[in-house]
This record gives sequence, C-alpha cells and structure tokens, in this order.
Amino acid sequence: MTIQLTRTAEELRALPRGGRRAVVMTMGALHEGHATLVREARELVGPDGQVVVTVFVNPLQFGAGEDLDRYPRTLDADLAVAEKAGADAVFAPAAEEVYPGGEPQVRISAGPMGERLEGAFRPGHFDGVLTVVAKLLHLTAPDLALYGQKDAQQLALIRRMVRDLNFPVEIVGVPTVREDDHLALSSRNRYLSAAERASALTLSRALLSGAASAAEGPAAVRRAARAVLEEAAGLEPPVVLDYLALVDPADFTEVTDGHTGEAVLAVAAKVGTTRLIDNVPLRFGAQG
Repeated sequence: MTIQLTRTAEELRALPRGGRRAVVMTMGALHEGHATLVREARELVGPDGQVVVTVFVNPLQFGAGEDLDRYPRTLDADLAVAEKAGADAVFAPAAEEVYPGGEPQVRISAGPMGERLEGAFRPGHFDGVLTVVAKLLHLTAPDLALYGQKDAQQLALIRRMVRDLNFPVEIVGVPTVREDDHLALSSRNRYLSAAERASALTLSRALLSGAASAAEGPAAVRRAARAVLEEAAGLEPPVVLDYLALVDPADFTEVTDGHTGEAVLAVAAKVGTTRLIDNVPLRFGAQG
C-alpha cells in the first residue's frame, strides 16, 4: 500500500483505521533517528495497526533569531523515508490547519520544569512545544505516541502534560540513534562543516566519559564529563557550552551527590552557528 499524504484532520480521519494508531511527530527533514521511531511504532501496533508521521514546522517553538526560516523542508524525501520505515500515512498540515485562529492566545504552560536548562536558554520554547503536541494529539487521536530520548527534557514534559491533563494516550520514549562517530542524529547536523563536526564530537565524548564513571556516583560523573569539555577548550571552531547538567528526569533539577535512582546527564552547546543538544540516561545505586 502506498503511503497516504494527508493535509487536513478531516482527510486523516477519513483513512481506514484498524487496530491501534501510533503517531510519530516530526518537523520534517527525516533521518535515521525518525525512521527508528517509525519502525518501533510499527512493531508496537503490529500489521493491523496504523502508523502516522506528522510533518509540521511549528513556529511557536522558535525564538527570536532561531532558525525557523532556514529549517529544512523536504517533504518528498520525508514521504520516502516514512514509507520505507513502515508508516501508513503522513499528516503534513499547513499552519492554518493547526492554528485556525492564527497564533493561539490560549497555550499550554510548561511550568517550572519548562524554565530549566533548555527553557532557560530558549524562553517560551517548551510552551510552544507542548501546545503543538497537544494540538497534534487531538488532531491525530493516537493510542500511543513515540518520541526520541535525545530530547530528554521535551519527553519528560510531554509525559507530565499527558499525566496532568489526562490525555488518553501512551507515551513511548525511544533511545537516541547515533552515527558511527557517536554524534547524536539531528536534522541540524547538516549545518555542520567538517571542522565543526569534529569539534561537536566533544559533546558525546563528554557524555560517554561521564557515563563510564557512574559507578563512582554523581560527583564523579560531573568531573569526568567536565574534564573532557575542558580539555577541548582550545578546539577550532570552539564548542561554546550552554550547560552540562546531571538532573532528575522527573523534574530536571540537579541531583545531589548522594542521589540514587535514575538521572540524565545532559549537555547543550553551540558549534559555529549550530546549537546541539545531547544526553545519556544513567542509574545510580542498586539496580531493580
């Protein structure tokens, strides 16, 4: 069956629907990370279910001076990637379909967690993310929705929104997909020159070094990760660090040195004009 391209919620509702529906939300420029989400969605709903990929560049989550205008728009290629990975339909609405009254006056507030880390550097970003996620969940009406763990804070906030506001959907996090050199897959990687990419690898090296020290506790993780970043201080082009944080995934506050249980080691930096984020999940203390 050829993948179906739908532009309106009415067209999407008209598609035959059997079994469970899974949705994978994207802003387009699909890569192997997105394809992994689609394959996982197909596995979860089975051959009788339906996998929908949304392609919508959401203006609400771009701040002043960010890359809304130059964000890649490659719908034909996206359709091919989605179809090959096992999607049944792509929902690619215009802004007028998602925001029929223009820029919405009523929005989802991300609350205190949305003001930390990414939220501190991109004020209002997560309000825009949660507003469009809520809209797309209503428009696509899935049984489950899959998101990559690379955007760990976003995933945590979506889980919290779904729980707090009683959305009837299961949220599934899928591990980060990395390239052979361990750089986390991102649509923004295409902006990196060869020299910038070499510098950018510092981020994943710092995370891996921190993760390797997890058995020694949070303080050791922080030291190991920061040491890698400090060693790379002289790189050209430089890695301009926004933050390196070891946080509780429940609320994205910094964990104490005595913390046990789950944690996320997260990093964000600019390399040239490209801003990159990455993270690794960790667990401290006894397993189980």
